Amino acid sequence: MASSVQITLRRKPNKNGQYPLAIRITKDRRSTYKLIGHYIDIEDWDNNNKLVKESHPNSEKLNQLISSKIHDANKRLITLQSKNDDLTATFIKKEIYKSKKKLSFFELAQEHLEELEVYNKHNRLSSDSAYVNYIQRFNKSKELSFDEIDERFLRKLKIYLIKEHSLCLTSIMNVFVFIRLLFNKAIKDKIVKQKQYPFGGNKIKIKFPETEKIGLNADEIIRIETLSNLSHSEMHTRNIWLYSFNFAGIRVSDALRTKWSDIKDDRLYYRMGKNSKILSLKISDKVKNILNFYIKDKRHDDDFIFPELKKANLKDSKDVFNKIKTANKKFNYYLKSIAEKAKINKKLTMHIARHSFGNVAGDTIHPLMLQKLYRHSDLKTTINYQANFIHKPADEALESVIRKVG
Repeated sequence: MASSVQITLRRKPNKNGQYPLAIRITKDRRSTYKLIGHYIDIEDWDNNNKLVKESHPNSEKLNQLISSKIHDANKRLITLQSKNDDLTATFIKKEIYKSKKKLSFFELAQEHLEELEVYNKHNRLSSDSAYVNYIQRFNKSKELSFDEIDERFLRKLKIYLIKEHSLCLTSIMNVFVFIRLLFNKAIKDKIVKQKQYPFGGNKIKIKFPETEKIGLNADEIIRIETLSNLSHSEMHTRNIWLYSFNFAGIRVSDALRTKWSDIKDDRLYYRMGKNSKILSLKISDKVKNILNFYIKDKRHDDDFIFPELKKANLKDSKDVFNKIKTANKKFNYYLKSIAEKAKINKKLTMHIARHSFGNVAGDTIHPLMLQKLYRHSDLKTTINYQANFIHKPADEALESVIRKVG
């Protein structure tokens, strides 16, 4: 009897009310199912065409994933039938989705990257893809088993990244964190055993060096505000930087995504892209002056305030990501010349707007309020971050000792 492989939507919702996509394997009118790990709303499923509807934000990528899963399952099914056609649906499922014990490091890495792409995590996809490339260049082959990644391998990788790519310790630790992530996935999927784990205990320790966070002081920010000999591109860059600073260091991605419709009753309402938190902040007179610079280009209420995303394909999250990435690179280029004209010797980038807010705030704002302004999930994160900019107690203690000697 003929066997078949088909995608379907299982009618067993999870706790969020979404339904799982599954591969249905049928033989002799008996079916068994294999979930592919993605859940959607029932309204987003086209049962006639067996596709995710365009109403789903990730429809294109999910349909590509479904097509790939069906292709792989059919390929395996043909191989099985060529050897023996007298197989049950359950046996076929077990053979198609048998243990991943022989899955290599790079094969699992590719699965991980595909998952990031499906969920539109382009920033992570960009960085993790770079980590895969570093490891592949070091290994000089796409063949790498988890058994080969031991302490010696990691020590040699570290030396290679320093010598051949001039990576700093923070970047190397990020590569190690990525390898650790895949090891944890491999252990969960029973590809490797826990005893093969090369991290922790007396093995390789992942320890990030303390990073130096230096922001501008109030005088330096005023010098930027009062610069008059700027080109059009420099003026626009200054506006974006000051817009970020005056909203407690709002990230450039969130700044460029803000629309005129996000402004209501002299307040900015926006959803932070990093963790989807909604925040409402009062619009100061300084921000109003910045907004007035762009009001003439407003096309409609739902238009973007700044020009970078006006021509973006909003249905293509990758296009939006690339335009923001390009804009950030451009802003950082012009911030160098702005720093020179303002006679600022510190490094000036878009992210420094956040450090500068923290530096000016110092210990004058309660940590709970700073936690809200920074959009941190954990108060401990805020306290550790702000500690970089609070020098008064240490300065006073140092001065008290020096005075005794004097």
